[in-house]
Amino acid sequence: MIAKQKKGSITMSDLINLLPRDKHDFERVNELKNLDKKDLIKLLPELLVWLQDINWPIAREVAKLLLTIPQETIPYISSVLAGGDDIWKEWCLRYFVMELPNKLRQSLQEDLERIAYRPTKGEELEEVHLTAQEILMD
Repeated sequence: MIAKQKKGSITMSDLINLLPRDKHDFERVNELKNLDKKDLIKLLPELLVWLQDINWPIAREVAKLLLTIPQETIPYISSVLAGGDDIWKEWCLRYFVMELPNKLRQSLQEDLERIAYRPTKGEELEEVHLTAQEILMD
Protein backbone atom coordinates (compact mmCIF):
# COMPACT_ATOMS: atom_id res chain seq x y z
CA MET A 1 0.00 0.00 0.00
CA ILE A 2 2.66 2.55 1.03
CA ALA A 3 5.26 1.45 -1.51
CA LYS A 4 2.86 2.20 -4.37
CA GLN A 5 2.34 5.84 -3.39
CA LYS A 6 4.58 8.52 -4.83
CA LYS A 7 7.02 10.19 -2.46
CA GLY A 8 5.47 13.24 -0.84
CA SER A 9 1.93 12.35 -1.85
CA ILE A 10 0.85 11.03 1.55
CA THR A 11 -1.43 13.40 3.44
CA MET A 12 -1.58 13.63 7.23
CA SER A 13 -4.96 11.93 7.06
CA ASP A 14 -3.38 9.05 5.13
CA LEU A 15 -0.60 8.85 7.70
CA ILE A 16 -3.04 8.73 10.62
CA ASN A 17 -4.80 5.85 8.88
CA LEU A 18 -1.50 3.94 8.84
CA LEU A 19 -1.18 3.95 12.63
CA PRO A 20 -1.72 0.68 14.49
CA ARG A 21 -5.34 0.25 15.51
CA ASP A 22 -4.78 -2.18 18.35
CA LYS A 23 -2.03 -3.90 20.29
CA HIS A 24 -1.94 -6.79 17.80
CA ASP A 25 -1.73 -4.71 14.61
CA PHE A 26 1.62 -5.99 13.33
CA GLU A 27 0.46 -5.49 9.74
CA ARG A 28 0.35 -1.70 10.12
CA VAL A 29 3.61 -1.60 12.06
CA ASN A 30 5.26 -3.54 9.24
CA GLU A 31 3.82 -1.13 6.68
CA LEU A 32 5.19 1.81 8.67
CA LYS A 33 8.66 0.35 8.20
CA ASN A 34 8.36 1.18 4.48
CA LEU A 35 7.30 4.75 5.11
CA ASP A 36 9.62 7.60 4.16
CA LYS A 37 11.44 8.85 7.29
CA LYS A 38 10.03 12.37 6.96
CA ASP A 39 6.50 10.95 7.05
CA LEU A 40 7.30 8.59 9.92
CA ILE A 41 8.55 11.57 11.95
CA LYS A 42 5.11 13.17 11.68
CA LEU A 43 3.67 10.18 13.58
CA LEU A 44 6.14 10.23 16.47
CA PRO A 45 3.76 11.31 19.27
CA GLU A 46 1.19 8.70 18.28
CA LEU A 47 3.79 5.95 17.93
CA LEU A 48 5.44 6.71 21.24
CA VAL A 49 2.15 5.98 23.01
CA TRP A 50 2.66 2.30 22.12
CA LEU A 51 5.61 2.20 24.52
CA GLN A 52 3.31 2.84 27.49
CA ASP A 53 3.00 -0.90 28.02
CA ILE A 54 5.81 -3.06 26.69
CA ASN A 55 3.61 -6.12 27.21
CA TRP A 56 1.44 -5.05 24.27
CA PRO A 57 2.50 -7.37 21.44
CA ILE A 58 3.48 -4.56 19.02
CA ALA A 59 5.31 -2.42 21.59
CA ARG A 60 8.80 -3.81 20.97
CA GLU A 61 8.38 -3.55 17.21
CA VAL A 62 7.31 0.08 17.58
CA ALA A 63 10.39 0.71 19.76
CA LYS A 64 12.59 -0.73 17.00
CA LEU A 65 10.82 1.47 14.47
CA LEU A 66 11.47 4.56 16.62
CA LEU A 67 15.14 3.61 16.76
CA THR A 68 15.30 4.17 12.99
CA ILE A 69 14.67 7.88 13.67
CA PRO A 70 16.45 8.32 17.01
CA GLN A 71 17.39 12.00 16.87
CA GLU A 72 13.83 13.00 16.06
CA THR A 73 12.41 10.72 18.78
CA ILE A 74 14.68 11.97 21.60
CA PRO A 75 12.73 15.20 22.34
CA TYR A 76 9.54 13.15 22.73
CA ILE A 77 11.32 10.70 25.02
CA SER A 78 12.56 13.65 27.07
CA SER A 79 8.95 14.81 27.48
CA VAL A 80 7.95 11.37 28.73
CA LEU A 81 10.88 11.38 31.19
CA ALA A 82 9.71 14.76 32.53
CA GLY A 83 6.14 13.51 32.93
CA GLY A 84 4.36 11.55 35.61
CA ASP A 85 3.93 8.09 34.02
CA ASP A 86 6.77 6.21 35.70
CA ILE A 87 6.11 2.87 33.99
CA TRP A 88 6.18 4.60 30.58
CA LYS A 89 9.53 6.15 31.59
CA GLU A 90 10.87 2.69 32.39
CA TRP A 91 9.87 1.27 29.03
CA CYS A 92 11.28 4.28 27.15
CA LEU A 93 14.57 3.93 29.00
CA ARG A 94 14.82 0.18 28.65
CA TYR A 95 13.63 -0.27 25.06
CA PHE A 96 14.70 3.00 23.44
CA VAL A 97 17.40 4.86 25.39
CA MET A 98 19.40 1.72 26.25
CA GLU A 99 19.57 0.91 22.55
CA LEU A 100 20.92 4.32 21.53
CA PRO A 101 24.60 4.82 20.76
CA ASN A 102 26.33 6.69 23.60
CA LYS A 103 26.71 9.78 21.42
CA LEU A 104 22.92 10.13 21.12
CA ARG A 105 22.32 9.27 24.76
CA GLN A 106 24.22 12.40 25.74
CA SER A 107 21.31 14.57 24.68
CA LEU A 108 19.28 12.85 27.44
CA GLN A 109 22.08 13.13 30.02
CA GLU A 110 20.30 15.72 32.15
CA ASP A 111 17.09 13.66 32.28
CA LEU A 112 19.02 10.48 33.06
CA GLU A 113 21.03 12.10 35.86
CA ARG A 114 17.91 13.60 37.42
CA ILE A 115 16.09 10.27 37.43
CA ALA A 116 19.17 8.33 38.55
CA TYR A 117 20.21 10.60 41.43
CA ARG A 118 17.13 12.68 42.29
CA PRO A 119 14.21 10.40 41.51
CA THR A 120 10.61 11.12 42.38
CA LYS A 121 8.89 8.77 44.80
CA GLY A 122 7.13 7.11 41.86
CA GLU A 123 10.40 6.63 39.98
CA GLU A 124 11.86 5.00 43.07
CA LEU A 125 8.82 2.77 43.55
CA GLU A 126 8.98 1.60 39.94
CA GLU A 127 12.81 1.40 40.10
CA VAL A 128 13.16 3.70 37.10
CA HIS A 129 16.13 5.31 38.85
CA LEU A 130 17.98 1.98 38.75
CA THR A 131 17.48 1.72 35.00
CA ALA A 132 18.74 5.30 34.56
CA GLN A 133 21.81 4.46 36.68
CA GLU A 134 22.44 1.37 34.56
CA ILE A 135 22.32 3.46 31.39
CA LEU A 136 24.70 6.06 32.85
CA MET A 137 27.19 3.33 33.81
CA ASP A 138 27.14 1.80 30.32
